[in-house]
Amino acid sequence: MSEIPGDLKFMKSHEWARVEGDGKVTVGISDHAQGLLGDLVYVELPNVGDHVDAGNACAVVESVKAASDIYAPVSGTVVAINDALGDKPETINEDAFGEGWIFVIEAEDASQLNDLLDPDAYAELLEEDDH
Repeated sequence: MSEIPGDLKFMKSHEWARVEGDGKVTVGISDHAQGLLGDLVYVELPNVGDHVDAGNACAVVESVKAASDIYAPVSGTVVAINDALGDKPETINEDAFGEGWIFVIEAEDASQLNDLLDPDAYAELLEEDDH
């Protein structure tokens, strides 16, 4: 399993959130999640300007095995999407915590981030899943 970056927060559904400052939050899926899904073949991105609610599905990643909803970790407005994933969804497989980011939300309420798991709690969740 790859190293879990210490600057991220996680949802139990394996999305990660990186607080960028200016109230913006970059969202992707964890390396663990992309490993479970296998080779990604398609990413359905939200639209810039879409309003998303914390805990609601707002994007989809599809692999040869399954399709999986991507949930918003915080409520707010989508201000950027990773267009490159349209041509290269496998970027998520190759660099889930970096170039494989999926979208950026301008958060309405940054305190919602407090409901997410820190890297240690997420690592514990993964260990539980493995047993």
